[in-house]
Amino acid sequence: MALDKSALRDAATLILVRDAGGPTPQVLMGQRGRNAAFMPGKFVFPGGAVDPTDTGIPMARAINGLCRARLTQAAGRAEPLALVAAAIRELWEETGLILGQPHRWPGTPPENWRSFAETGHLPAPTGMRFVFRAITPPGRPRRFDARFFLADAARIAGDPDDFSRASDELSHLQWIPLAKARSFDLPFITEVVLAEVAARLPALDAPPSVPFFQNNDEESLFRRLGRAGAPL
Repeated sequence: MALDKSALRDAATLILVRDAGGPTPQVLMGQRGRNAAFMPGKFVFPGGAVDPTDTGIPMARAINGLCRARLTQAAGRAEPLALVAAAIRELWEETGLILGQPHRWPGTPPENWRSFAETGHLPAPTGMRFVFRAITPPGRPRRFDARFFLADAARIAGDPDDFSRASDELSHLQWIPLAKARSFDLPFITEVVLAEVAARLPALDAPPSVPFFQNNDEESLFRRLGRAGAPL
């Protein structure tokens, strides 16, 4: 059966912050292709849709308990660990960077995790924090229920400037000073997320509540997960 690419899909995005407590914090971003069906030409964080094989991926460390609870709130079909795994896998595929710890992979990894496993690491969500959620409005060629995770770039295994193993999905990969990021061609939701992150730096912990832009056919709501999901 052909995949309906206009159907709402779960997705995960990883915001890596470098020098969060320094004078010039930076975030890792890349540019989507001009011919991409979703957000063509825009600068974005690494991320993408959850794959069925992201469920059950072994982790070197456990996910933060508070973040797990908030990922579960109003989550629909999404499994928290699958969202975390998808964010780490997409980071690897799009940038060649490893958020993981040295460990032998138990058993045989799924095909789309094989290259990650061959690096000798297991995914490690230690330090990843769930900080934002947004659903693409109706009428777009692609729709995602995206969860945004925040992590310190210091947790990357290896050289954070080495993008030699990246795929060609994102071009112009670079660490962008947070103060200059909004001068790039960004999607609206990315601008909102950047503002939320900047307002909390140098803190990289879980926010008191997680902003949630909920768009569906009936209405658009801005909610906060962690306050019983009540609309603002």
